[in-house]
Amino acid sequence: MIEEYHFGSITINGKTYNNDVEVRSMFSKTEVLDWQRDESHDINVDAVKRAVEQKPDTIVIGTGEAGAAKVTESAKQFVYENKIKLIIDITGEAIKTFNVIKQDSVEEEGEEADIIGLFHLTC
Repeated sequence: MIEEYHFGSITINGKTYNNDVEVRSMFSKTEVLDWQRDESHDINVDAVKRAVEQKPDTIVIGTGEAGAAKVTESAKQFVYENKIKLIIDITGEAIKTFNVIKQDSVEEEGEEADIIGLFHLTC
C-alpha cells in the first residue's frame, strides 16, 4: 500500500507524490488525491470534509514529520459526529498505522477496512 515516506515525499503503490495527499482505500480500491487546506498547519472541518463524506470506517491524519499541523477541535468533533474512528499522529507513524489497519482487516476479517489517510508530508 504505502511503501515509503520521507520529508516531502510519499510512495504509494509504486508512484511517488511530492505533495500532501488523501489516500482512499475503500471497496478494495485505492485512490490518491491531492489534499489541500486553506491554512497549511490548521486541519479544520473544511480539510476533512471531503474524506468524511466518503463515510470510511476510519480516518488517519498525519500531522507532518514533526507534527506541526494541528487538527482543530471542531474538525475532530465533525469526524466523531459522523461515527468515524479518528487517529492522529505524526505522518511517519500515521502511515504505519494506516498500513497495519489495512493488513489486519484482511487477515482478521477477510476483507479490507474502508480507511482514508490524510497525510501532511512536511513540517
